[in-house]
Amino acid sequence: MCGIVGYIGYRQAAPVLLDGLKQLEYRGYDSYGIATSSEGLFIHKKKGKVSDFSPDEADLPGTCGIGHTRWATHGIPSDINAHPHSDCHEGIAIVHNGIIENYAHLKRELLAKGHIFRSETDTEVIPHLLEDQNQGDLLNAMQKIVQDLEGSYAILAISRDCDRLIAVKNRSPLVLGIGDNEVFAASDITPLLEFTNRVIYLEDGDIAEISADGYSIYQNSVRVSREIHEIEWTPEAVQKGGFPHFMIKEIFEQPEVINRALHSLTLHSIPEFLYDARSITLVACGSSYHAGLIFRYLAESSCGIPVRVELGSEFKYSSVPLTDVIIGISQSGETADTLSAIHKGNCNNIQTVAVTNVLNSSITRYANATILMQAGPEISVAATKSFIAQLGVLLQVVNILSGGMCDETLSHAGVAIEKVLLLNMEDAVTLCFKTQHLFYVGRGPFYPVMMEGALKMKEISYIHAEAYAAGEIKHGPFSLLSSETPVVAICLPGPSYAVMLGNLKEMKTRGTPIIAIGYGDDTELFELADVVIPLDEDQLYLQIVAATVILQMLAYYTASRLGREIDKPRNLAKSVTVE
Repeated sequence: MCGIVGYIGYRQAAPVLLDGLKQLEYRGYDSYGIATSSEGLFIHKKKGKVSDFSPDEADLPGTCGIGHTRWATHGIPSDINAHPHSDCHEGIAIVHNGIIENYAHLKRELLAKGHIFRSETDTEVIPHLLEDQNQGDLLNAMQKIVQDLEGSYAILAISRDCDRLIAVKNRSPLVLGIGDNEVFAASDITPLLEFTNRVIYLEDGDIAEISADGYSIYQNSVRVSREIHEIEWTPEAVQKGGFPHFMIKEIFEQPEVINRALHSLTLHSIPEFLYDARSITLVACGSSYHAGLIFRYLAESSCGIPVRVELGSEFKYSSVPLTDVIIGISQSGETADTLSAIHKGNCNNIQTVAVTNVLNSSITRYANATILMQAGPEISVAATKSFIAQLGVLLQVVNILSGGMCDETLSHAGVAIEKVLLLNMEDAVTLCFKTQHLFYVGRGPFYPVMMEGALKMKEISYIHAEAYAAGEIKHGPFSLLSSETPVVAICLPGPSYAVMLGNLKEMKTRGTPIIAIGYGDDTELFELADVVIPLDEDQLYLQIVAATVILQMLAYYTASRLGREIDKPRNLAKSVTVE
């Protein structure tokens, strides 16, 4: 949930760390801090976003340092609870992403020994444990204390009398960037792209000792070798490129993204065991869960394969029989609940497939097979192009398993998105931005499309938005409808058109304003709805893709009208790496 960065080399560390934290701010932005080592230990940390502060405030000396941008889990956002944390004598500083599950027990033991704690965080036990074990060898001390830590953690540590940086990974992401006479460490590759395209993905249990001259990686105190990968992403990919926000930039990248996603899977690259699957369980969280629900509708109707879609956070408690194949979807490849589901499948000899955006992420190492979404880096917290990429991959899975029946249709997916990118959303936004509550309704596969649309709206505009299968509105939610509760609906020609039109007429009799996505020449819909957003595709797969993008834009322009912090909405972080 947090972002960490480390540097050791020939540059001044503080500017590198601060720039890196700005690249990682989508992972958390309650507070930030850096520490450097240069004949002493220097720490600067504050409540608030790193992007809101001047680099001059943290002009710390030294060419070795660590940094952290926080999404609070233990302790309120504050200067004191911000990372880095240090030991009693401020000789060791650490940053940490994850949760130390047994911190309360460890803290009681350390307090009994006389250690003084300054914060409310679980993280602070780590520097105190290191202080107990450190005899001038920080690597050795770290190798000893990790045996006492329970939970998930990516840790970076420095000391005032050492020209080394220690990195540790267990169930939280951590990657090394290999430069010339300099080494970087970070939660993901975005802060590294400006400096190097050579990276090492640390594995669970790895402890790395890093100097400006190189690095050594240990597993169970035995030195091991890890492959260096060359990254194709460019620094320009993580810049706004003239757009006011990353979110709208990423929305406009989606024609290219869906084409890449569709081409990432072929008859020859699809995992062979999917052809023999008698049933599929798909596990995901958030937007990925909505993509899974759309997949269920289409796979069952086109392929005749029963599909269960489970929330990753609930899967471990499920008594649902395990099936032939488990597909886990995670944009980052590090979503803790989805990783747990893949692990559960492996333990029960179930074939597992990972759908992810990050090569060599944890999920790719756990699953039997991997399908890369090819979305490229996504900086905005709200998923847009990563969702479209997931959708593209899942649509292609359905297409291949059904014998290529939609090859021609899917070849037009990018164009279908291009057509809606320049739609005028002004009238729809005017209805939305003044309200406190919105309802989203759809039928069939458009129901999960509306779930995703409602999620986007509530994430970035802070307007309460709920999605319902249109037929369920009369089973309770109908009592909430009024002239103050606009309804957003998809009403396109097809099997559900007549009944959907009837549902909207019932809502309209209650004075409810209606924003409808439908055909531009549908006179009956124009007479009924307050605003019609035209979508003139006649193929289901293209309707799903285009409607998704329309709803993304509705949320974006509403949030923009309200002046919201669109790329970094309050209380949210992009990667949920703790359960």
